[in-house]
Amino acid sequence: MTAISTPVSSTVAASTASSTAGVLDKTEIASNFTTFLQLLTTQLQNQDPLSPMDTNQFTQQLVQFAGVEQQMKSNDQLSTLVSLQQNAQTTEALAMVGATVVVNGATAPLADSKATWNLNSTQPATATISIADSTGRTAYTATGTVNAGNQTFVWDGKGNDGTIWPSGNYTLTATGVSAGGQNTAISTQIQAPVDSVDLTGTTPTLSVQGQNYTLSQIQKIVR
Repeated sequence: MTAISTPVSSTVAASTASSTAGVLDKTEIASNFTTFLQLLTTQLQNQDPLSPMDTNQFTQQLVQFAGVEQQMKSNDQLSTLVSLQQNAQTTEALAMVGATVVVNGATAPLADSKATWNLNSTQPATATISIADSTGRTAYTATGTVNAGNQTFVWDGKGNDGTIWPSGNYTLTATGVSAGGQNTAISTQIQAPVDSVDLTGTTPTLSVQGQNYTLSQIQKIVR
């Protein structure tokens, strides 16, 4: 009668070792669980009634199988949620092609005699602004007052000597000094259209002025 207990123990041990060594797929889990139940039923039917076997081992095995099955179901649900989130991000990213967005950066396009930056100062200050072309040549400089918070700076493409600068990318640098003579941080943001969307990665990226940005890096959408 007790000869059946050896195959059950070895089969369960092998199944447990297999599940520990690697992640089993659904077919393997179902097959192992069915085999285990068949062996368990056979062993219970043929056990010695005067010396019944300890049921704790069977209970532990059942709990282990149930836990693995539940974990696989949870993994399936998480995979579905991730897929839905990726699809939503893809749809949102594609809808932004051609839209004008605001992102952190200092290089903005000059088109139709207009280049736009957003300046963000930590406090009211006197700001010195310098604009350079892609080769590093200074195209324009100015000094003026900035308020605390966000404000827009628009350049018409004219140099200080009246020169009309050609269309292209221009970089703005801003430094500030408060009324008390302390240096004031002024950050810059650019406002430009989304040229394209890259969907090859795990997260969609938007191309703005040749630079890639994720959706979370978009500060504002300007319609």
